[in-house]
Amino acid sequence: MFLKQKKFLVPFFIVIAVIVSALLWNTGEEKKRIPEKDIAVIYTNDIHTYIKNRDLKDEKKAKNLSYAALSALKDDIAAQGKEVILVDAGDHIQGTAYGDMDKGATIIQMMNETGYALATLGNHEFDYGISRIFELMKKAGFPYVSCNFYKTDDGNLVLPAYKIIEKGGVRIAFIGISTPESITKSTPTFFMDKNDNLLYDFYAGEDGSGLYNAVQKAIDEAKPQADYIIALGHLGVDLSSVPYTSREVIQHTHGLDAFIDGHSHTLIDHEYVADSKGNAVLLTQTGAYFKGIGIMNITKEGEISTEILHEYGRQNEKITEIENGWIKTIDEKLGEKVAVLDTKMFVMDPKNPAQRIVRCQETNLGDLTADAFYYYFNEKLKLDCDIAFSNGGGIRNAINPGDVSYFSAKTVFPFGNQLCVVEATGQQILDALEKGAMFAGVYDETKHIPAESGGFLHVAGIKYEIDSTVTSTVQMDDNGIWLGAPTGKYKVGNVMVYNRGTAEYEPLDLEKHYRLAGANYILKNLGDGMAMFKGIVPVLDFVGEDYIILADYFKSFKKGKDKYPHISTENSPLKAYKNYLLDYENPFGSGRIEINR
Repeated sequence: MFLKQKKFLVPFFIVIAVIVSALLWNTGEEKKRIPEKDIAVIYTNDIHTYIKNRDLKDEKKAKNLSYAALSALKDDIAAQGKEVILVDAGDHIQGTAYGDMDKGATIIQMMNETGYALATLGNHEFDYGISRIFELMKKAGFPYVSCNFYKTDDGNLVLPAYKIIEKGGVRIAFIGISTPESITKSTPTFFMDKNDNLLYDFYAGEDGSGLYNAVQKAIDEAKPQADYIIALGHLGVDLSSVPYTSREVIQHTHGLDAFIDGHSHTLIDHEYVADSKGNAVLLTQTGAYFKGIGIMNITKEGEISTEILHEYGRQNEKITEIENGWIKTIDEKLGEKVAVLDTKMFVMDPKNPAQRIVRCQETNLGDLTADAFYYYFNEKLKLDCDIAFSNGGGIRNAINPGDVSYFSAKTVFPFGNQLCVVEATGQQILDALEKGAMFAGVYDETKHIPAESGGFLHVAGIKYEIDSTVTSTVQMDDNGIWLGAPTGKYKVGNVMVYNRGTAEYEPLDLEKHYRLAGANYILKNLGDGMAMFKGIVPVLDFVGEDYIILADYFKSFKKGKDKYPHISTENSPLKAYKNYLLDYENPFGSGRIEINR
């Protein structure tokens, strides 16, 4: 009898010991384990399919960062005896012709070859549709994580909230966080059923509480299993992203050791932000377009530090071969010369290269793109188009003087948006301009530049003024989707529409219906939150991709002695429109948008 009891007591005490250990572990008061070996967490964000930094065809920049350089860096650090983990904070499958031509497949192939261990979803991962990102995630040789992307029918997460990776004798939990702006900063209808009901959504909350709670829940679940907890987020620090920024998430949660960020294209080597309990959390972001690669070092002493590399000489030959082959294939498809550009078309401020002025004021490229739509619907399709919109967030890259091609147009418009024409009231047009001008005149203290908005509207066939001293009171829901007119004064005023019959600009009539051209993204799919157009049936839909229409406009300019069209104000086919505002030689456009400061 005694022997039987003794056999029972031994495992009983073992169980008690295990329970006590678990309870002690759960208190969070114990000292963290430190790595047996140094650990390097290599991180990227917002590469946007820039296979080789920004200058994809410049062989003189062989040291520029790329997937081939990233792979070599990873191997070289491992050769130093360190443990290596490679992660990405989102927006990697979309952004240039290289990603768009096969809807992200080759980018995933290169990420697989490079050896990524983990990624989170950026808003542009959804640009090819929900079903496509699900397909690509299955092809990825690495998991995706997101603690706040969920299915509306049951509230369950679509992806695991976090992933624990064990290296160097310690366990690191990476918590994925996707921006709630994904719905409006991708294509809203992709997340909806045929009745406009959301099938997928992001925990957010008007005040950010839904997002903070989702992150805290993931931290609390991961903490008993991990020595270090790192957020892998696509949130950014832009003023326009408040209250969903990485800084605010840190300030409203506790338990994070570090936050690898994306979305705002901000270079943050390292910054310390106090969490809700006053603990310092290391925040970092690499910028965008392979301008930087981040390395987070976790030492054998348990210390965490970061550095950003801006070049790396060695390349992985196998991945270089994939990169070069893919670039050659796309260049052959898109490289046909169609015209010559006589002056640079701007996205960035010529006086401040950190400012994407295309997102906050008129530029010559904004005018050019809107004119391309306006010309196509009026002169090619004869649809009597009154106005054309081109949203600043869709205009991704400048065009330098010299030969231009389909590739040039695709670089400007990499998203492959289809164009349509609708009949909208003057009130809807005014409201769209107002939504786009929300942040005009607002200063972004985090970047020390005027605030930017992807919904800022460049126009053709219309001109308007913005009073930047007026604070926006546009009504929106938690996802930034338009709910109603401003409760106070409009920022936008003196809206004038070009009358092709009289060749004069006339006041916008709020009751009148106008034919409006633009991308399905804003006119049909609620892109940038433009829900004032919701339910409009297009006069003509799926006309063609925006870059094709832009290239067609290139080819419509008068030819020079070299027998190629030359893109200039004097050569524009719209020059025939008397009194129409044109000035492609001015980086800041022809005066269609006046901002009163």
